[in-house]
Amino acid sequence: MTHRSTPRSTRHQWLTVEEVCEELRISRRSWDRWRSRGTGPRAKRLAGNGPIRIRRDWLDEWVEAQEDA
Repeated sequence: MTHRSTPRSTRHQWLTVEEVCEELRISRRSWDRWRSRGTGPRAKRLAGNGPIRIRRDWLDEWVEAQEDA
């Protein structure tokens, strides 16, 4: 998917870890393992110590990089 064809509001949509796990069809344990190894998609903890969120465009970029590898 190219980012030019994705509306800005969708590209900057914040996803929960659960939404990302569901979309990628992985377990939360796999997500946590990727995060600890620094190999998963870019993520941000909101408000310093709040919930972890992943922007849609970050996830899309990461998925594309995995397909190219």
